[in-house]
Amino acid sequence: MKKYFLFFIILLVHFPVYSSDSTDVILERLNGAIKNKQHYVRLKEERILNFKKIKSKDLSKEQEYNYNNALYNEYQKFNSDSAIHYVKKNLKIAAELKKKDLLDLSQLQLANLYSSSGKYRESESILKSISKKELDKSLLPNYYVVYREFYEHYNANSVSKVFIEQIGKYRDSLLVVLKPNSLDYKINKIQRNIYYKEFDIAEKELMDLLKVTKDGNPQYAMITYLLGSIYEAKGPVELRKKYYALSATSDIKQAIKDNASLQELALVFYKTGDVDMAYKLTQSAIEDALFCNVQFRTLLMSQVYSIINTAYLEREAQRKAELKVYLLCISLLSLFLIAAVIYVYKQMKKVSRIRGELYETSQKLAELNKDISETNNQLQERNAQLSESNHIKEEYIAHFFNLCSAYINKLENYRVILNKKATARQFDEIYKMLKSTTLVDNELEELYKNFDIIFLSLYPTFVKDFNALLIKEEQIVLKQGEVLNTELRIFALIRLGITDSVKIAAFLRYSLSTIYNYRTRARNKAVVSRNGFEEMVMKIGLISLKA
Repeated sequence: MKKYFLFFIILLVHFPVYSSDSTDVILERLNGAIKNKQHYVRLKEERILNFKKIKSKDLSKEQEYNYNNALYNEYQKFNSDSAIHYVKKNLKIAAELKKKDLLDLSQLQLANLYSSSGKYRESESILKSISKKELDKSLLPNYYVVYREFYEHYNANSVSKVFIEQIGKYRDSLLVVLKPNSLDYKINKIQRNIYYKEFDIAEKELMDLLKVTKDGNPQYAMITYLLGSIYEAKGPVELRKKYYALSATSDIKQAIKDNASLQELALVFYKTGDVDMAYKLTQSAIEDALFCNVQFRTLLMSQVYSIINTAYLEREAQRKAELKVYLLCISLLSLFLIAAVIYVYKQMKKVSRIRGELYETSQKLAELNKDISETNNQLQERNAQLSESNHIKEEYIAHFFNLCSAYINKLENYRVILNKKATARQFDEIYKMLKSTTLVDNELEELYKNFDIIFLSLYPTFVKDFNALLIKEEQIVLKQGEVLNTELRIFALIRLGITDSVKIAAFLRYSLSTIYNYRTRARNKAVVSRNGFEEMVMKIGLISLKA
């Protein structure tokens, strides 16, 4: 039987402890739990059904007793009728086994179920039939718990100082027989502290227990419920809501239908003016009490429900009255809107006629604007070209005068050298100098170098922009020390407006066919249209110059 019981325990669901301190978040989780209440009930029923399926046919009487006892524990706060059914089966088994301890345990369980179901006479009759002196010591905690809860259930419907004293008496007796380190002992001791209004001590002890007790523990709901009751005595509304909500959520997720926290939380919301939430929680609590057949809880909730339901109906009546006023206002506004629509419609017809006339006028204006825009674009383009031409002229005129001055100086130096050699009658040296082309070559190299520098000062991104017009594999990579090469100089001259191949050939001292080949090869390597390639070259640097 032990293996079946252990298997059943493993199937129990454990829930994580709430980590958030926000009351709003905790209340949202409670609302979610209430919405999913049937889901948790189904899980509970499935666990019980799975446990029933594993029952072996050849169980001994003692094993069957333990099996029924496990089912009683599951049904106790879920469905008291089913719990009573299995306890009665165990009464028969205990009588057959003639084991007094098992018989006493089942009688205590049945007395407890009867008192929670409102059968106080039957419960009291069973309790009086049990001799405390003949009771096994291991059952004394059960005995005191059942007696204490009997008076708690009785006192719920008929508040009496005598019953309250009896509750305290049996709680004190329970503390004597419980182990001081057990959780039940600590909780009962805290309840006694609350009874004697030692709230600070009880609060501290409950907070310590809350740190080490998981939400899956059946006592977690009791710990948070007691914290809520302490704050109800001390005053903080938010803390009352928080801990009652934690307790109620834990009970709902474990499908515990004897849920006192929902009732207390409903009263807190009612007192703070949130009738809708109070009504919702009360309905949920009554559903649970009826499902479980917890008579004393049903009677308590009925009293609360009548108060909250009256307030809820008054609120609904007020809302209906407000709704009628709103509907009347909406009707009046609708009539006004209809009149406004008719007026607007007439105005729109006038506007439509005027709009037609304006459209024709706007079409004519659009055509004029288009012509003006095209003219402006042409003027801007011409201005840009003129601006660029002026800029080029200014740059090259300045450099031209510098070069002319430099060449005059060089000619003067050359004349002085020749004069000295002629005076010294060094005619052979003069002949060698006149025959050599080194001077011309050096001057040409200097000329091209100056051209390259001047051009790149005007169009610093020319090489990059020119390469962007070529396919990647054919882009020009300059050698070390080169500013421009022959191909780049040809297109630099084209960029300056010198498009005649004859003039380009004369400037660069190449044949006309060579210049033509360079231009054709470049067009063939272009990523743009061949016909528009040189036009694109002519526009390099134009935008930056306009800016």
